[in-house]
Amino acid sequence: MAREIAKAYEPQQIEPHWAEYWVKEGLFRADPDASGPVFSIVIPPPNVTGSLHIGHMLDHTEIDILTRWHRMRGFNTLFLPGMDHAGISTQRVVVRLLADQGIDYRSLGREEFECRVWEWKEESGGTITRQMRQIGDSCDWSREQFTLSPELSKVVREVFVRLYEEGLIYRDKRMTNWCPVCLTVLSDLEVIHEERAGHLWHIKYPVAGSREFLEVATTRPETMLGDTAIAVHPDDERYKHLVGRSAILPLLNREIAIIADTMVDREFGTGAVKITPAHDPNDFEAGRRHNLPEIDVMTDDGHMSAAAGAYAGMERFAARKKIVEDLKALRLLEKITDHTHAIGLCERSKTIVEPRVSTQWFCKMKPLAEPAIAAVERNEIRIVPDNRREEYFNWMRNIRDWTLSRQLWWGHRIPAWYCKENNHVTVAKDPPTKCGTCGSTNLIQDPDVLDTWFSSGLWPFSTLGWPEETADFKTYYPTSLLITGYDILFFWVARMIMLGMRMTGKVPFRAVYLHSLVRTGSGEKMSKSKGTGLDPVKLNQQYGTDAMRFCLASMAAPGTDIILSDDRLSSSRNFANKIWNAARFLFVNLDKFEQGGATLDELAAPVVREQAPFAFKGSVPLIDEWIFEKLAATTGTVNAALANYRFHEAAQVIYQFFWGDFCDWYIEWIKPDLQNADRERATVAWKNLFAVFEGALRLLHPFMPFITEELWWQLPQRAADKSIALMPYPDEELKTGDQSRVNEFALVQDVIKELRNIRGEMKLDPKKKVAAEFYSSYEYMRGTIQRNQDGIQRLAILSDLKVTPERLPQAGGAMRSTAQFDLRIVYSDTVDVAAEIVRLRKEIERIEKDIASKERQLGDETFRSRAPEKIIQGMEATLAERRIELKKVTERLAQLERGS
Repeated sequence: MAREIAKAYEPQQIEPHWAEYWVKEGLFRADPDASGPVFSIVIPPPNVTGSLHIGHMLDHTEIDILTRWHRMRGFNTLFLPGMDHAGISTQRVVVRLLADQGIDYRSLGREEFECRVWEWKEESGGTITRQMRQIGDSCDWSREQFTLSPELSKVVREVFVRLYEEGLIYRDKRMTNWCPVCLTVLSDLEVIHEERAGHLWHIKYPVAGSREFLEVATTRPETMLGDTAIAVHPDDERYKHLVGRSAILPLLNREIAIIADTMVDREFGTGAVKITPAHDPNDFEAGRRHNLPEIDVMTDDGHMSAAAGAYAGMERFAARKKIVEDLKALRLLEKITDHTHAIGLCERSKTIVEPRVSTQWFCKMKPLAEPAIAAVERNEIRIVPDNRREEYFNWMRNIRDWTLSRQLWWGHRIPAWYCKENNHVTVAKDPPTKCGTCGSTNLIQDPDVLDTWFSSGLWPFSTLGWPEETADFKTYYPTSLLITGYDILFFWVARMIMLGMRMTGKVPFRAVYLHSLVRTGSGEKMSKSKGTGLDPVKLNQQYGTDAMRFCLASMAAPGTDIILSDDRLSSSRNFANKIWNAARFLFVNLDKFEQGGATLDELAAPVVREQAPFAFKGSVPLIDEWIFEKLAATTGTVNAALANYRFHEAAQVIYQFFWGDFCDWYIEWIKPDLQNADRERATVAWKNLFAVFEGALRLLHPFMPFITEELWWQLPQRAADKSIALMPYPDEELKTGDQSRVNEFALVQDVIKELRNIRGEMKLDPKKKVAAEFYSSYEYMRGTIQRNQDGIQRLAILSDLKVTPERLPQAGGAMRSTAQFDLRIVYSDTVDVAAEIVRLRKEIERIEKDIASKERQLGDETFRSRAPEKIIQGMEATLAERRIELKKVTERLAQLERGS
């Protein structure tokens, strides 16, 4: 007997089972010794602190679609999973958790704090891994990696030491970005810039030994306490007599030099600028040119340091307020003006970043960038879409040195040791026993850790066993592809290219596909803090994971952001229901057929499916030739689309095939044959139906793995076959090769569609059968329609279809003419002509009024200048539709009037 399929599709009932099955059976374990072309991809490692967000869902959906697609096409496939230790983010989480328990993490000491973080990681860090399994990621979980594992830590030390020995990593005291909340230095990429309305405070600095003042303007009055000079342009006649003299720093009464430097813009402000080398990048460079002292007036947590005199201990913005008050009291504040300028914010804490001089580890980037630029120029790495390629070039050609060190406890400890006697630096992969310079054994390790992006920049090769020539490394590196969001092109993608090429001599991947962002219905970037973020875990529970995956894929056009809405998700859920209901139709109707003695194995076993399409009386039925050709053609289109990362095109053509070709045409056409009194004809229909259905499931599987796996197992399978995911993808080559016969059904479809259009325009009762006439001057067309007359009459709801070589009369019926044929439905028993003429005249009057109204609005220049562009475009589209509608109704009226 046929299998029983539940009436309603309930994804929550089937998805957990298959997610667990795939992992438990280890179905996606890669074998470096396996034959076939190689497809390898590493997952962009999500933060151990995180849970699945909508960006991950898009990312993983696209990766998994391509992975499953390649696997089914016979590739030796590796999808390598893992997580990032996320230095700053993880430390912040655990510090807050400890604070909630009344524990200051500093009091624990470094070693105990690290133990607490590892404990937290083991307890809570697996959330996102579980969610990745739940959404169907077909990873090789036996190869799961963690950026802070001992194996990967060894690779990090290896790379650091090599780059240091090559002179690319160095330690220096330079201007850096400091976050007073994260309590660490940040790289330029970790600082986001935001335009904000602020002020310019114009301060008067007395010139020593005179009654003159130099007026300077600043956006950060609190930094004036670290001023060590005032600069003017060397060609500025107003100040030439002051160059070389001194000014008095207000509030601290410290003498500072008046210097000449071409950095000063004579036209901006007063032409004199304060120089604070320890707190401004430009001032830092000027300070180095003029050998100025560097006075840091800030503490790590954003308070004023002892160097700030009376303001020591005050929070930086409270100190700003007090300094302004004191300057006013001394009559040294000339004025305050409004000023809009860019503020640097920490991307994690959103705190205003403080530029500060500090000693850090840096990596020289230009020597790394040059070969990485050349690799993309030579198309050794393809970047999609093309506009991201230009962004890559622009950034790489203007790259600055990378600040590597972070003042954290959680992360890869910098492999550098200092002797206490002379502070000599020894860099080594393993802890040294003595100083490499003076031989001292009194060594301490650098307390800082490496930027998280350093270890993740090694991800494509560190996860495959490098620097050893492992089987995995030899087979799967370079990886085939990287898929990630365009927003980390510089954070991660560019750094992987640079470090991969430097360490391995090869590019880390052959292509990079940078997907777009998922936005809200109003077009905003989704944000948890604003409450506009969508939780994909909840959406998966509501709509089903397959529906969510298919929805995202269907909207994932390269270079365009995705506007996710309930309507789109509901549409994808409806598609899943359609697939389920199609399967249920098969098995419900098979029950009736089986009563005549047939079995499911006889009709749908693998060996039977492989022999399809089956012939009846010497030839394959037209409808079967057509559907197998459609399956092959659809597969070809999907293959081409996925090869170019056009997920939306692949999803749309699959949708059209399953819903349109398979359900609306094929199943509807063969319904009578499935219960045909001629058992031989019915058997052929069932065998071909099951073969096409199983092929359609394989076609759809990479996009909707859960429902396809569930339905595939409803069919007979070989004992050795473990999953639809391990089955071959459908063949894009025609099985019959008879394209001329396939085109016949396209003609039949055109006739049915035109008849349905006529019925719709005549507003006929959908169930009312009417007579129709068909004319074509081509004998083969008339023959095709006559051979398929029964099916046409059934699907077009006709009582009769007269096929004639004589031209059809123009009067007395509704006509539809094409280049190849004419169709006509007579009015006699379908329409009250007089009443219909009256109705159509009223309809024309209504449409004309609507057109006139919209034309007036769109012709109004005031309206066009004020209305949003979307409104204008919408009205123009509606107006075009109304004009087409008017043309059709007018033609219909003319037909009726000719025949009345």
